[in-house]
Amino acid sequence: MTQTKTQQLSSASVKTSADRPQIFTIWSSEIEGRIDPSFYRPEFKILEKAFVDGKYQVKTLKDIAEKISSGATPLSGGDAYTNKEEGIPFIRSGDINADKNINFDDLLYIKEYIHQKKLKSSQLKKGDVLIAIVGATIGQVSLYDYDKEANINQAIAMVRVNKDINPEYVKEYLLSTVGQNQLNKIKRPVARANINLEEVGSIKIPLPPLSIQNKIVDIMRKAYKEKKRKEDKAKKLLDSIDDFVLGELEIKMPEIKREMVFEVMSDKVESNRIDAEYWQPFLGKIEQIIRRSKYKTQKLKNFITKIHYGASTSNAYVDSGIPLLRILNLKPNCIDVSDVVYLPENFRKELGNAFVRAGDLLISRSGTVGIVSVVPKEADDFAFGSFMIKFCLDNKINKEFVSVWLNNKLNKLLIEREKIGAIQRNITINTIENFKIPTPPLAVQNKIAKKVNYKESRILQKEASKILENAKEKAEKMILG
Repeated sequence: MTQTKTQQLSSASVKTSADRPQIFTIWSSEIEGRIDPSFYRPEFKILEKAFVDGKYQVKTLKDIAEKISSGATPLSGGDAYTNKEEGIPFIRSGDINADKNINFDDLLYIKEYIHQKKLKSSQLKKGDVLIAIVGATIGQVSLYDYDKEANINQAIAMVRVNKDINPEYVKEYLLSTVGQNQLNKIKRPVARANINLEEVGSIKIPLPPLSIQNKIVDIMRKAYKEKKRKEDKAKKLLDSIDDFVLGELEIKMPEIKREMVFEVMSDKVESNRIDAEYWQPFLGKIEQIIRRSKYKTQKLKNFITKIHYGASTSNAYVDSGIPLLRILNLKPNCIDVSDVVYLPENFRKELGNAFVRAGDLLISRSGTVGIVSVVPKEADDFAFGSFMIKFCLDNKINKEFVSVWLNNKLNKLLIEREKIGAIQRNITINTIENFKIPTPPLAVQNKIAKKVNYKESRILQKEASKILENAKEKAEKMILG
C-alpha cells in the first residue's frame, strides 16, 4: 500500500456477522484519539458524507451550547433523599422519553440542600436537552419541558443550547437516524456502554434557519400527538380486556386512592419493607379482594419448574447470528421479533442457559416491571437479556392464563409495589415466585385465555409507531437539506 510522509494506513477489525469479521483500513491522520475499531466503522463515513453534502452549516453541540453537564447519584438509601412533598425531582436515564413526558410519581426526590449545593451544576431549566449516556438506555433523548425545579444523575447529559437555537429541534435531530448514528459511533461498546461529556460536545449538528427548525418541530409535535391518540385508543381496548378478565374471575376493582397519611401496625411490617408507598391502604384492599374471591389463590412457585435471569452481555450486535430478545421486544402477552438484534455465535458459552423455548414465559424485571408474555414458536431458541427473567410452568395451569393475569391492571399495581432498589428499581426471582394467582378450574382458565384477544390493540400500537416513523423520515430530509 502507498504511504505518504504524513499519513500511513492503520487497519481495524470488528465483527459484523457470526463468522465474518469486517476488516477495513484508515489513515493514521484520521485517528481522533479513540483506538476502538467500532468508532471507525465504514458506515460512519457515510454519515460524515451526509453532512458534507447537506446545504446547511454544521456545528458541534459544544459550539451551540451555553452549558453541557451531568449530575451525580447520592448514596442509595442515604440521607440525601426525601419524599415527593418536600424534595426536588431527581431524574434518572430510565425516566426520560422522546415524548418529553416524565412520570413525577415514579421519581426519586432529593433534599433541597443537595440540589442547591452538591448538585448545583446539574440543576435543570425548561428547554434543557437530556441525553442518556450510560447503560441500557444510552442514546435516549428528551427535552425537559417543565417549569418546576429538577436535577439529574450521572447517567444523563444536559445540553442547554443558545437562545437562537430551538432546543426541541436539537432533541429531534438527536433522535433522528443521523443523530442516533453519531451517538452509536461515540459510545464505548463495553459491558456498560458509556459516553463522556466531551464526546457529547463533539456531536455534529446541521443548523437550518430557525424557521426550518420550527417547522421540523411542528411536524414532530403533530406526529407525537397523533401517536398518543392511537395509543390511548389501544389502552382503552386493553382496559376492556382487563375488565373482562376480572369479571370472569368475579373480582371487583376497588377504588384506587393514594393516601397522604395512614397508619400501619408495627406487627404487620415485615421483610424490612419500611417504605411508606409499600403500605398504601388500597394495595392491602386489593390483596384482600383477590384472596377472598371465588377462586382459590396460590403462589406462582407452586407451578414453576424452572426460573432464572437473562444474560448480561456487551452490545456487540452483528448482522446475523444468535437472535437476542431485549426488553423492548417484550410486550404484554406478546413478543415482537420485528426488531430483534443478533450476537456472534461465539457468545453461546457466555450466554449459558439464557435461551428460551416456545411455551416458556418472560417477565421484565427492571424499568417497566412485570410485563409478561408466553414465548411463541417464532422466538424458539432465542437468547434473552438481563433485564428479563424466564420461568417455566407445569401442565397444572394454563400458561396463557397466567400471562393474562399477571398483565392485568389490578395485579400490575401489586407488582409495582414489589420493586426494590433506589436507582434502577427491579423485582427478583423470589418476588416472582411469591406472586398470587387465582386458580379457577382449567376449563375457566382456558376460556379466559381463548377469549382474550390483543390483536386490535397491537394494530393500533403499530399504526402509532408508523405515524412517528413517517414523520421522522420527513424531518430527516429537511434536516439534511
